Amino acid sequence: MKKKLYLTMMAVLMAVGFGMSQAQNPECMTNLSIYAEHAKVKNYDAAYEPWKMVYENCPDINKANFSYGERILKHKIKNSSGADKDGHVQDLLKLYDDSRKYFPKKYPVAVVTIDKVELKRENNMISDEEIYNSLKKAYDEDKENFKNPRALYLLFSSLVDLHSAGKKDLQDVFDGYDDVTEKIEEENEKLTDAISKLLPKDSTGTITTKEKKKLKAYSTNSESYGKISGSIDSKLGALADCDNLIPLYQKSFDSKKGDIKWVKRAVGRMFSKECTDDPLFRQLFEAQLALEPSASAYLYGGTLKQKAGDNKGAIADFNKAVELETNPKKKSDILYKIATTVRRSSKSQARNYANKAINANSANGKAYLLIANLYATSANDCGSTAFEKRAIYWKAASMARKAAQVDPSLTSRANQSAASYAAKAPTKEMIFSSGKAGQTITFNCWVGGSVKVPNL
Repeated sequence: MKKKLYLTMMAVLMAVGFGMSQAQNPECMTNLSIYAEHAKVKNYDAAYEPWKMVYENCPDINKANFSYGERILKHKIKNSSGADKDGHVQDLLKLYDDSRKYFPKKYPVAVVTIDKVELKRENNMISDEEIYNSLKKAYDEDKENFKNPRALYLLFSSLVDLHSAGKKDLQDVFDGYDDVTEKIEEENEKLTDAISKLLPKDSTGTITTKEKKKLKAYSTNSESYGKISGSIDSKLGALADCDNLIPLYQKSFDSKKGDIKWVKRAVGRMFSKECTDDPLFRQLFEAQLALEPSASAYLYGGTLKQKAGDNKGAIADFNKAVELETNPKKKSDILYKIATTVRRSSKSQARNYANKAINANSANGKAYLLIANLYATSANDCGSTAFEKRAIYWKAASMARKAAQVDPSLTSRANQSAASYAAKAPTKEMIFSSGKAGQTITFNCWVGGSVKVPNL
């Protein structure tokens, strides 16, 4: 026992001594300082040799070996060809592996895997199947750190391509779609929460320089998630139409009807794709109601009642759904869905629900976009003159811009809507002819409120 303890202690002391010798290696310390200074000013060619010396002899002396090393090697790859380029690519792949070896807490599995896949893909070193298998493994093992928008798209895109090649089932595609979109929503929710806390400071001018930078970063990242989300929907395309969904779910219903996760995803997708006329939708929603009498189940039930002409029963179910939901953001989503459902029968009621959705979650940009559209489609009902009718578009454009402000993931869509509405508003010539520049126009229709005519 004493001998075993002695050997263990010796091993620990030798390991500590090795680490200390690296930290105290004067040549490594000198070259670390040299390459760091060169790298800071992007003189990567000058940084290469001293970096290589430190990396090969003292890999764990400093994390800079990997953060600067990546930049240095990417520069060498970009500016080389043939065997030299291939060698630098292999060096970078090894660097990624070593980053996990020496600084595992700083370089998570998902981040390193994504970097390796992207590098191999850029250099035509990896197949669709290898891309999917590598990213899926990293996603399953380290979902928390799998945040890269491009990688999320690549994970799903490669899955769809494998389905097209007959290597993956359609159900695998739908499962993958749900996983990826839920991750995007989860990450964007964190960003919009942070944005919501900073926007009041930004509007009052009390925001600090550091907070201003954070707000810009949050907004940029949220916008990226929005773009990727749209690309993922486009990639899914017609695979998720009713003609594909219904037979797939019919085939699996008997064996899966006790699986609440499967049931909720199936009924949710049929609801979002408006496949609610098929009897299978009722079967799915009733199965969910039996397994978990949740808010969404009552929302689906209300939709069926509304389609059957039972508006009173539909509203009762909708309100039940809101009562059952305790998560503010999910409650907001339900209220938004209700708003989109009742908009055909009552624009004012749709706005009421949209405003409730905003009250539940101030970052619900979709609710602002809905209100903007409700205003825009009411132009003919709001005013006695052509100028007054077109003035409603200023109000609509303002609401659309608000959507992009609270949820930057909607920036592209919101900006397009705002530009479209603004183009329909009175022109400068019309403002000049009317003599109403700077005046306030009040809306006496259901919209209510007012808008100030721009000054010329």
